[in-house]
Amino acid sequence: MGAVGMNEARLSGVQMAAVVALRVVIGWHFLYEGLAKLQAPSWSAAGFTTASRLGLGLVLGCFTRLASAAGILMLLMFYLCNPPFVGYFYSIPTEGSYLVVNKNLVELAGLAVVLVTGSGRVAGLDRIIHGLRFRRTR
Repeated sequence: MGAVGMNEARLSGVQMAAVVALRVVIGWHFLYEGLAKLQAPSWSAAGFTTASRLGLGLVLGCFTRLASAAGILMLLMFYLCNPPFVGYFYSIPTEGSYLVVNKNLVELAGLAVVLVTGSGRVAGLDRIIHGLRFRRTR
């Protein structure tokens, strides 16, 4: 078996629609978490701006790969600061029982899919940005 060519590796319309839906749902979660921090007086504005910008970028499909990479880094920090390891009692999970994999790791994996597929160029502002940038380089 040979290597899969670029044309053979493309996602179908339904598959890309699923990735776009994943991107929007994760983006909505980031955006909502950022906006919810405005209501909590104990949170600083830094959390609002970071989560909200990432969420807005993902929902709109604007700088999708950058937003995905930044979201992966943020979720990785959350995961490493509060790992769901067996026998680690410093931070007992409050939402359920986890064994290594928690919601942060699942969302991180979803962002990795969004990062590698370029769904913003299919349905998002990245399509316009890429078109303008490509037109300038000709």
